[in-house]
Amino acid sequence: MTTIPGVAPATPSSRLPLIALALASFGIGTTEFVIMGLLPNVAADLQVTIPAAGLLVTGYALSVTFGSPFLAVATARMDRRKALLLLMGVFIAGNVLCAVAGDYWLLMGARVVTALCHGAFFGLGAVVASSLVPPHKRAQAIAMMFAGLTLANVLGVPFGTAIGEALGWRNTFWAVVLIGVAAAAALYAWLPRDIPVPKVNFLREAASIGSTQVVLAMAISVLASASLFSVFTYIAPMMQEVTGISGHAITVMLLIFGVGLTIGNFVGGRLGDWKLMPSVIGIFLLLIPTLALLSLTSHAMLPAAITLFVWGALVFALVSPLQMRVVTEASDAPNLASTVNQGAFNFGNAIGAWIGGVGITWGVAYDQLPWIGVSLAVVALALTVVSWRIDVRRRAAGSAVAVPC
Repeated sequence: MTTIPGVAPATPSSRLPLIALALASFGIGTTEFVIMGLLPNVAADLQVTIPAAGLLVTGYALSVTFGSPFLAVATARMDRRKALLLLMGVFIAGNVLCAVAGDYWLLMGARVVTALCHGAFFGLGAVVASSLVPPHKRAQAIAMMFAGLTLANVLGVPFGTAIGEALGWRNTFWAVVLIGVAAAAALYAWLPRDIPVPKVNFLREAASIGSTQVVLAMAISVLASASLFSVFTYIAPMMQEVTGISGHAITVMLLIFGVGLTIGNFVGGRLGDWKLMPSVIGIFLLLIPTLALLSLTSHAMLPAAITLFVWGALVFALVSPLQMRVVTEASDAPNLASTVNQGAFNFGNAIGAWIGGVGITWGVAYDQLPWIGVSLAVVALALTVVSWRIDVRRRAAGSAVAVPC
């Protein structure tokens, strides 16, 4: 049997469910991220400004942040397979509403509905994925599920943008509806029917996700995501205004960025199973100068493409380790913590998109937006070092207790 580098599962019984989860995450990732490539089209069609159109990213992200935990609680005692299928149903309905929305506020409402399933699906899906493989390969299993999210940036976003350019942005959302239907069929066919449903104690789970290390991990997730979306939300107008490209060339740039995300996702899964927190620190140390460099390289197509590739690889190398960090530290509440961490990522999306939009409104040039991302990444690095030092002290204290007097 052949294996894919960086992918943990080695048996058909575990691989097919992970492929189904990856297909669903591909659809969810496409609908989340494709709006960046469509931003100029949507703004022109609905007669709003670019920063106002950017708030469609913020609205989606805030819905994930504050709506998904309620869905996670509502589905906590449901059969895992039925819960995931229900969430995909919400996803399909939300994208139909996006496709038929007649004005800006209807589109905003449709994005909010679509986003409701996002965090709950990824949160529950990450726990289900990690339960299908041995403990030492759980971060890689999560990475395989998130591979759909990265492939959304390699295939879904560029082709969705191309569809929007050629046929109108509404047809992009109809294409996503078809992806959602295919994903639901795969989940129905391939997910095990005997996934255990753990007993739920909401008070104990709330206490678990309130621990210092879990809160720190979620804060790092927020800042890492904000760093990304303060720039990536406005990548299409940046490419138009600064790099001097448009249309098909932007699609190519998004494709290059997506390839970087995919590679970074699988590398991050391996690093998370190796040395989690030191790896996260190392990734941030490389990410910060790469973002700073983008403010210079964005002025020419080839240097911009190279920087986008490296940036994408580094930023998505963080996702699986940070998700695994939360699941591990909140061992009494893996489902809720995993979902809330997806909310943290998306809260960062909302903050980043909003900060970037405020910067543009206040006169920050597109080629200076990366410095906002740099600032947020520096704070995330500082919190990561603090969290790691707490780990080191905790292990040292445990060793001291274990040594006989």
